[in-house]
Amino acid sequence: MADIHDALIQLGFEGRRRIRVADELGMDYEPDAVGPRRLILLEEINATMRQLARYWEKTRVSGDPKVSPAVDALMEILFMGRQVRMHVLLVAQSATARALGGPEVREQFYTRIMARYTVNAWRMLAPEIQPIPKSTKHKGRAQVVMGGTARETQVLFFTEAEARGWATSSPAPAKTKKRPTGPSLASSAVLQNAAVDLQAAAPAEATPALPGFPEIPVHPALPAHQENAANPDGTTTATTSPTIPGAAPDDAVVGLREAHRRHLPEITLAALRYARANDPTFPDPAGKRGAELLYRVGDLKRWARNRPRAAVGITDLR
Repeated sequence: MADIHDALIQLGFEGRRRIRVADELGMDYEPDAVGPRRLILLEEINATMRQLARYWEKTRVSGDPKVSPAVDALMEILFMGRQVRMHVLLVAQSATARALGGPEVREQFYTRIMARYTVNAWRMLAPEIQPIPKSTKHKGRAQVVMGGTARETQVLFFTEAEARGWATSSPAPAKTKKRPTGPSLASSAVLQNAAVDLQAAAPAEATPALPGFPEIPVHPALPAHQENAANPDGTTTATTSPTIPGAAPDDAVVGLREAHRRHLPEITLAALRYARANDPTFPDPAGKRGAELLYRVGDLKRWARNRPRAAVGITDLR
């Protein structure tokens, strides 16, 4: 959950950066000028939103906002992201307004794919379409709702191994096209465990490029996290995390707030505090300054390099 929290905050930074770039470029900018297209997949949103709220309750301190900044960042992306090529695919058992953050959030999803739905779910998500199409038990059969019309569709079936292999493959990206004259690709909601063929949802000339889960670029003010470097013999050489110029050497001791600000800007202070309380591999304190625990910079960097992180994938649909 700490990784999801941090990833959403970074995506929020990226969305604001793109909006600033678009404002500076004016009306006739090329789409690539703001950055590659991003597809953000939110799986099991009902449980995830609750866990994000609980995570923030445990990590926030006096003076922090009551609402999780990760949830705020997600709301910004849903309301303004599609204009700067940031799109959301959402999966939910029941996409209620309470689970998503309000009825206005649910209205941001132009495409809704529904399978094995109940009458109540249909009335909630596609009330404009009557009579309600009969739900079927046929595997892979779904209703694709767009523009006030429902179309019965047979979607592809992937085993878990096939889906993982497809998602981690890296086909060559399509050549850059001129900006389309039609409306931008709207965010899509994938509901009730339905599968979706991304190529069918994208423009005809788009080719999904799915690299193997690279890191999300962080806000320009924050240096990107450096992974371990691979050697020709298959071993890895640890590389140090980037630090702010003039920062203390690795044998210095600092508090968590200073560690985040000067040495680990890619990890939020909330994530550091959460890891201190819950991660058994988090380094032991090397001293105290009043009531504040101090940690050796080198130990914190080593922990940051080796901590397990959830895979975050991006696509570059041009």
